Amino acid sequence: MHPHDFAVQARRTDAASAGHAPPAISDYALIGDCRVAALVSNAGSIDWLCLPHYSGPSVFAKLLDPNGGSCSIRPSVPFTVTRRYIEDTAVLETIFETNDGSARVLDCLPVLDGIGTVRPMREVLRIIEGIKGTVPFAALVDPRPDYARTKKVPKRRGRLGWAYLWKNEILNVHSDLDFSLHATAIEAAFTIGEGKRHYVSLAYSQGEMAIIPPLGAEANDRLEQTLAWWRKWSAQVVCKGPYRPQVVRSAVTLKLMTFILSGAIIAAPTTSLPEELGGSRNWDYRYCWLRDAGMTMEALVGLGITDDARAFLTWLLHATRQTQPRLQIMYDIYGRQNLEESELTHLSGYRNSRPVRIGNGAHSQQQLDVYGEVVHAAWVFSVAGGRLDAADARMLKGVGDIVCRKWREPDSGIWEKRGRQHHYTFSKVMCWVALDRLIKMHNDHTLVLDDVTSMQRERDAIYQVVEDLGFNASLNAYSKFFGSDRLDASLLLMPVMGYREASDERVASTFSLICDKLAKNGLLSRYEPEATDIRKNEGTFGICSFWAIQQLAMRGEFAEAEKRFVHLLSFGNDVGLFAEEIDAVSGEALGNFPQAFTHVGLINSALALEQARPVSAQEVKS
Repeated sequence: MHPHDFAVQARRTDAASAGHAPPAISDYALIGDCRVAALVSNAGSIDWLCLPHYSGPSVFAKLLDPNGGSCSIRPSVPFTVTRRYIEDTAVLETIFETNDGSARVLDCLPVLDGIGTVRPMREVLRIIEGIKGTVPFAALVDPRPDYARTKKVPKRRGRLGWAYLWKNEILNVHSDLDFSLHATAIEAAFTIGEGKRHYVSLAYSQGEMAIIPPLGAEANDRLEQTLAWWRKWSAQVVCKGPYRPQVVRSAVTLKLMTFILSGAIIAAPTTSLPEELGGSRNWDYRYCWLRDAGMTMEALVGLGITDDARAFLTWLLHATRQTQPRLQIMYDIYGRQNLEESELTHLSGYRNSRPVRIGNGAHSQQQLDVYGEVVHAAWVFSVAGGRLDAADARMLKGVGDIVCRKWREPDSGIWEKRGRQHHYTFSKVMCWVALDRLIKMHNDHTLVLDDVTSMQRERDAIYQVVEDLGFNASLNAYSKFFGSDRLDASLLLMPVMGYREASDERVASTFSLICDKLAKNGLLSRYEPEATDIRKNEGTFGICSFWAIQQLAMRGEFAEAEKRFVHLLSFGNDVGLFAEEIDAVSGEALGNFPQAFTHVGLINSALALEQARPVSAQEVKS
């Protein structure tokens, strides 16, 4: 396989066991419409879908429990499967090969521009098409609303299909297949031949008129319009070089996690996928982390996705105004703050990894790094030519004021450690970043600070404290927190954030020690485990390895940076998606999936590589 190509997995599956053995996390692909997202297994089963938006209750949750509900379309005989995204789109194509023929399933959530005809609030469209010979299929639709706490028997509506109703919500299953009722599920058996198509449409509405979209030619049109929409969006991505396919795929993945009604970008569309099988670090990531803001803005601006960058900053400043002057570390897609955490004890968890959580208790933590992330995001946007209005400027100045008051306090750190707070070195660095970027924007006349001299004094004080207390002379490296002898991969971001040059001796020695102490199979963990850690066998953290690549590229060590980049790409799944963590021994994906933060790291590393790529003799001549 060429290192620049995505891997293509071919897997023989026994029809009797397909859909029963839990898929690996990396066996899933993501589809969506920038409002909701669904995970589709490589055996043709939609095992995760929340409605009416990313953090709404699940309708399909087989991902987290065998009885959680799913929508499966797969051959009823042994098959081999390969799959891909249709180029530059979020439309998934899964090809099933059997002894007697082959067929494909095209999966999407239609994204349609303009007013046009009346449409359902959300639709999942699945099109089955024969390629050659004949293939017998089995289809099953088994919704279990409200995280499988509700079981409903559907109502048959003749040619209009089957309707599942609960509260003020309806999921209508419309198909040209002959479904029949079995308990609460509907099932169909059929055979498809070359050139033939069948359709399954799941149309959802809440509190409004139920719309049932037509099948046949009209469904084909919705598919084509969705393909055109994604291709038009992807065409704006500015990225040259050999890694454009991976960058575009990561950009599309970020767009799939962008709530189009607000511009918010969620961390992941899933909850409680474990960072360790059988472990307890299972968190709900269907919210928007400020920790990711600055690096996400760098990715959006770097790719030229200006409309999304503007929308993201608008959401960011709107959400943070709701709690100013204090910033929460995360908000929901609408900017709401109450993300109370609870456990769903009736769900067994992914491969029996409990607990299953909804909400996230970390929202109440103090993390000082987020102040720097918000200001850095605004600065990146303004440097790229974006405009900040007066309200934005007032809000950002307020952030600067609170940083001046709070930077001397301990916090929970970028990794949201639950328990005792510390003076985390990276948190102090990001407080420095907040004040430094405000001063830069003042000097660039983007905003006007009332007392720039006082802010410069506070910025310089932070710098001095970090150098005096954050650097461990015996390690010859910056430490995790003041007085600690432990390392933290977040400190790889020091040069990326402009705190010190990548070539600086202290930065370079910290880089070397982090890569020596935290590396496993060329991948980096976040930090060294401590005696109080609830998990001893920390998986390697995807974005940390990308941070190392960025720093190498900034130092001009292009060959080594590219070598690591190609190695890291090999841990994506067959359709180019990355989870939060990677098991360094097995290479298996761990944690919530796909993870926006990891894909942001991929984009920023690829952009850094292109900036550092040596100019060839041919390019000089031209």
